[in-house]
Amino acid sequence: MKTLVLAEKPSVGRDLARVLGCRQQHKTYIEGSRYIVTWALGHLVELKMPEDYDKRYETWRMEDLPIIPEQMELKVIRKTSAQFKAIQKLTKRKDIKELVIATDAGREGELVARWIIKKIHWRKPVKRLWISSQTDRAIREGFKQLKPAHAYDALYASAVCRAEADWLIGLNVTRALTTKYDDPLSAGRVQTPTLNIILEREHEIETFVPKEFRTLTAHFGSFSAQWEQNGDKRLFDLERAEQLSSTLKGEKGVVRSVKQKTKREPQPLPYDLTELQRDANRRYGFSAKKTLNILQQLYEYHKLITYPRTDSRYLTKDMETTMPKRLKALSDGYRDEVKLLLGRNAPLLAKRVFNDHKVTDHHAIIPTDEPLVLSDLSADERKVYDMIVRRFLALFHPPHRYSVITAVIDIAGETFVTHETREVERGFTVVMRQERAAANQSEPLPLKEGQTVVPKDIVMEKGYTEPPARLNEADLLARMEKHGLGTPATRADIIERLLETEVVTRHNGRFRPTPKGKQLINLVSEELRSPELTSRWERELEAIARGKGNAKTFLANIRRQTYTLVNEIKTSDQTYRAYNLTGSKCPECEAKLKEVKRKNGTMLVCSNRRCTYRRRKDPVLSNRRCPQCRKRMEIHQGKAGPYFQCRSCNLVEKKDRSTGNVSKREERQLLKKYSGHESLKTNLGEALKAALQKREE
Repeated sequence: MKTLVLAEKPSVGRDLARVLGCRQQHKTYIEGSRYIVTWALGHLVELKMPEDYDKRYETWRMEDLPIIPEQMELKVIRKTSAQFKAIQKLTKRKDIKELVIATDAGREGELVARWIIKKIHWRKPVKRLWISSQTDRAIREGFKQLKPAHAYDALYASAVCRAEADWLIGLNVTRALTTKYDDPLSAGRVQTPTLNIILEREHEIETFVPKEFRTLTAHFGSFSAQWEQNGDKRLFDLERAEQLSSTLKGEKGVVRSVKQKTKREPQPLPYDLTELQRDANRRYGFSAKKTLNILQQLYEYHKLITYPRTDSRYLTKDMETTMPKRLKALSDGYRDEVKLLLGRNAPLLAKRVFNDHKVTDHHAIIPTDEPLVLSDLSADERKVYDMIVRRFLALFHPPHRYSVITAVIDIAGETFVTHETREVERGFTVVMRQERAAANQSEPLPLKEGQTVVPKDIVMEKGYTEPPARLNEADLLARMEKHGLGTPATRADIIERLLETEVVTRHNGRFRPTPKGKQLINLVSEELRSPELTSRWERELEAIARGKGNAKTFLANIRRQTYTLVNEIKTSDQTYRAYNLTGSKCPECEAKLKEVKRKNGTMLVCSNRRCTYRRRKDPVLSNRRCPQCRKRMEIHQGKAGPYFQCRSCNLVEKKDRSTGNVSKREERQLLKKYSGHESLKTNLGEALKAALQKREE
C-alpha cells in the first residue's frame, strides 16, 4: 500500500518526491515504492460564483442583491481542471491507503488542500506535514512526525470563514456599487479600510497650513548648540526670535550642566514577514509583493530560509541546538563574520529570542542549515537574504552600548543645548553594515559645569513646518499591521489590488489616491471603511484558528453585515462621475469612451458596461512598410476588419492575409504551429519558412 502526498506546487512536489525516493516520473505525479507525490497549481477548487447558483446572476441587477447562498458550494477551476482530474484519478487507486497534506503550512495552504479533498470526496485517513523549511533534513524529519489532519481543523475553519466573508462582502458590495453608479467599482473587507488610510493621509496633506518659524544656533568653534524650550527648537514667535537674535549676540554663556548617560541597545530580533517587507522597501525600494516573491524563491527553490509567511519574530526553545549548524552553513558566504563565532564557539547571546509562547504557526525567518552558494542567487535575492542573515548573526553578539553627553548652556537666561554620542561597545552593530551612522569618535566636548563660554556667532535661520509625507509601502504595511488589516501573507496582494483597480497610484514609491479612489470612499458605509470593523473580524478569525472562536457565529454576523452594507448603497443619495471619461463617443452605442491605463498601453473603453467596444488609444506600429515613403504603417481595427494606415502619406491598405500582408510575428506563430505536423511540414511549413527567410533577407 502507498501514501498519496499532495503538495501545493510542482516545484515543491518534485523536492518531496526526491527526498522520499520517488523516481517514476509522470506528467501529473511522481511515484515510488512507498509514496506517490502529486501537486496542486495553487488553488484547484474555489467557491462557486453567483451565476453558478442561478444563470440570472450573469446580469448584474440591483434587485438581485445581496446574493447570499444558503450553503456556499465549491467548484473546480476550469483553467486547472486537468490537474484536479489527475489527482481525483489517483485517489481512486486501490493501492493508496492514506493521504498526506503537504501544502504550505499556513491558513491558505490548508484551504488549498482541504477543498481538493472535500471535492473528491476522500474518505480514507488524512495526515498533515507541517514544516518550516524545505531542506531535505526538514522534509525527512517532518515525515517522521506527521500529525492527524484533524489537529488543524480549526485552522481550516478559519480559512473557510475568511474566504466566505470576502466573497459575501466583497462580491455583493462591488456589484452594488458597480450597478448603481455604472462604473467598475471594487470594495472589500480589507482593501476598503486600507484605501481609507491612504485617503486620510491625503486629507492631512491637503488641509495642511505651513507655519513660519525661526531657529537659533550658537557656534562656539569646536561645537554648536541650539536654542531650546520645552524640548522644541523652533520659535514661532517671529518678533521674539528677531529680538533674541540681536540681544544675545556678544553675550557670554555659562555651562549649566554636563550629563553623560550610557545607553544599551539590545540585539534586534529576527524578521517576521511584515517587518522584512518594510525594511526592504525603505532600503531598496522593493514593493511588498516583490519582497514576498523573492522570499518564496529563497524558501522553495534555494531552501536557504525558513517559512517566510510568518507573523512571529521569536524562535522555539528546541531550536537552540540547531544554531551551530545554521552558522556553519553560512561559512562560504560570510566567512569573516562566522569564523570568529565558530572559533570561540560563541553562544547565542540574545536568549530572549527563544520563547515558545510568542511563536504562532511559524517561528521567525532565519537561515536554514542548507549550504550557501551565493553565486546561485540573483542580485535582488542576495539583498533580501543578506538582511535575514545579518539579523540572525546579530543574535550572537552583545548589545550595542553608547553614551550620550548632553550639555546645557545658559546665555542671558536662554537655554542652548548640545548633544554628543560616543560609542562604548559596538556589539551587534559590527554585522549590521551601514544600517546606522558611525558613532562620533572626535574629541569629547570641552565643557565643564560652571564654565564660561563665549559664542563666536549666533545664527538665526528661517523655516516652515512641512506637511506629512505621503505613505510609502513601508508606512502602509506598518499601518495595516497596527490596525490588524489582513495577514502578513495577504497584505502585499491587498496593496496590488488597490493599484489594479486604479483607486491609488504609486509615484516615486509613495501612494496617492486617484479621483476614482476619492469618490469611492464616500460611496461605501463608514463602517466598512473603518479599520476597526475589519480589525475585529481579523481578531475573530485568529481566535477561530486557535480553536477559541465560533465559525458559525462569525459567518452569521458577516451575512447580517452584508445585508446592511448593500442596503446602505441602495438607499444612498451619493453621486459618482467616472473621472476618466473622454469627449469621444463609442462607434457602436454612442456612449462616451473612458481612458483606461493598462500594462501594454492606454485603452479607450466604452462606458456602457453592456457594450464590449474597446481599442487602443495610441496606434500600434506594424512591420508593414508604406509603399510610398517606406515608413512603418499603423494598424487599426475598423468595421470591415483590420487595416494599415501610413500617418505621413495617409495611405490606407486592407490587412489581407491571403495577399501576404501579415506581420513577422504572425508568420513566426504560423510557422511554429504547423512546422511540427509531419503532413504539413513539407508543404505549408516549408513555404512559410521560405517566405519568412525571404522577407528577412
